[in-house]
Amino acid sequence: MTKNSFMSVISQEEKKGSVEFQVVCFTNKIRRLSSHLELHKKDYSSQRGLRKILGKRQRLLAYFSKKSGIRYKELISQLNIRAIKKR
Repeated sequence: MTKNSFMSVISQEEKKGSVEFQVVCFTNKIRRLSSHLELHKKDYSSQRGLRKILGKRQRLLAYFSKKSGIRYKELISQLNIRAIKKR
């Protein structure tokens, strides 16, 4: 999936700073880094970067689920990612 296919998730009037746009960008980076790490298993710098991006996306998704639960569920279903764990 490319970035353009995810842009249909976000409405036209939303800007690049919106939570949804940031989650889409982080998801693209995560998928790209995951495929890179399948080939280069000992690339520890990329592993660290992947963990940092995963943490950022997790915090954004937690915020977004509290702010707008319906739009959060739509977003995770369209991106095919798991829901965050409730603590």
